[in-house]
Amino acid sequence: MTGWLIVFFGLFLISLAYASYKSFQKNRTSDDFMLAGSNIGSILGFLTFSAALFSAFTFMGMPDFFRTHGVGAWIFLGLSDALMVFFIVWFGYKLRSRAHVVGYQGVAGFVQKCYQNKYAGILLFISSFLFLIPYVAIQIRGISIFLEAAFPGILPFWAWASLLVGIMLIYSEIGGLKAIMYSDAIQGVILLVVIWIIGATCLSLAGGFESATQRVMEMNPDLTTLPGPKGLFTTPFLIASSIAIVMIPVTQPQFTTRLVVMKSLKSVHRMAYAVGIFAILVILPTAFIGLYGAIKYPDSSTSDFLAGALMYDQAVPVAALAVVGLFAACLSTTNAQIFALGTELRSLLKGGDKRNMRITKLSIFVFSVIVLVFSTYMSDQLVLLARVSFAGTSMVAPVVLGAVIFKKPPKSVLILSTFALAYFILSLLSWVPNHVGGFPLDFILYGIMIITTSAIFITHSKKTH
Repeated sequence: MTGWLIVFFGLFLISLAYASYKSFQKNRTSDDFMLAGSNIGSILGFLTFSAALFSAFTFMGMPDFFRTHGVGAWIFLGLSDALMVFFIVWFGYKLRSRAHVVGYQGVAGFVQKCYQNKYAGILLFISSFLFLIPYVAIQIRGISIFLEAAFPGILPFWAWASLLVGIMLIYSEIGGLKAIMYSDAIQGVILLVVIWIIGATCLSLAGGFESATQRVMEMNPDLTTLPGPKGLFTTPFLIASSIAIVMIPVTQPQFTTRLVVMKSLKSVHRMAYAVGIFAILVILPTAFIGLYGAIKYPDSSTSDFLAGALMYDQAVPVAALAVVGLFAACLSTTNAQIFALGTELRSLLKGGDKRNMRITKLSIFVFSVIVLVFSTYMSDQLVLLARVSFAGTSMVAPVVLGAVIFKKPPKSVLILSTFALAYFILSLLSWVPNHVGGFPLDFILYGIMIITTSAIFITHSKKTH
């Protein structure tokens, strides 16, 4: 397999080098570097959004999620992503309209200007930092445990992680956001092709869809029903998960920024529809891999299952392409999210352009080091950890929604989001219960926030008209 790995990695690195070269500008401004000139077309926009959304956690986490928790995983992600696509159409229009008026350098700076309140920007940056750092660490840990299991004795876990982050830093330094978007496009194509090849192979090895389903029903029938063998997919869990995922474009800055830098609203709409189609296409084969894993690797560890299903049970060229695909997926997502944190910090800075760029680039390096440290302490539950990231950032959704809906947004939502974010963090630290009356805490918090935010917005709308 070494020969195939050299060929595929060589082609991938050459494509990255070319994208960096095409993206590099000698006399670029910070907006050119951080926002890609705000002139992204629908095709590149769709690929970069999809690649950032469906990353290493999809490639590795979703098959394991299907294997462990069953068909409810499709409802968890597939249905939620479909709802998010419809939401993007409305939110993209409102966001771009407000950004055109007040300007946009990042979500934190954007809400700070809208509310005319420094705390609003700080709140958005804190939520992004607290929950994007673990999310990025998930990606790095996922690919690192896979590479360590696939190539035992070659490099330790921390060396794989360091190599990946090092490439990411060099690449983003050269090309900025546009280079990252080109990387996303490459990764998105690789991801879709590879996951379908592996999914089809796994389904064939399991004897076809009907045979695989029948065998799973005989071995563990709970995998084919809700709430699943471990009782995870309860109605409150699925509702809370859908809300968290639908709110991703609002509160995950790497996605919000991609909506702003599209060259037109029409491009945003085309991108949203394409993302919906991509979601179905990329999630379906993960179910096939999960079915196969439930049959052949029911009691194996995550790393053993992934190494077997994605590598050892595949043809040599496919296994090599899977390694490159996973590496590309992790690199792309890590790039997007750490770069987004740098963008958020820059949007809060004052002073000269060159000074702000120096601080931003230094911050991206610091964030990368923090992510490396975190990746050594994360668990292997990639999908559930990703869900925590989505849920955590969604606690500040009322602040962003207020900023895009109202010319003078109600500042009372700052208090509401601060309370929700603080309480959610305390629940993660086990300082307060993470269930209330048998319901997940985020489900309860969403209920409170939806009712309270609606009341605040309706009252504020009446006052301003």
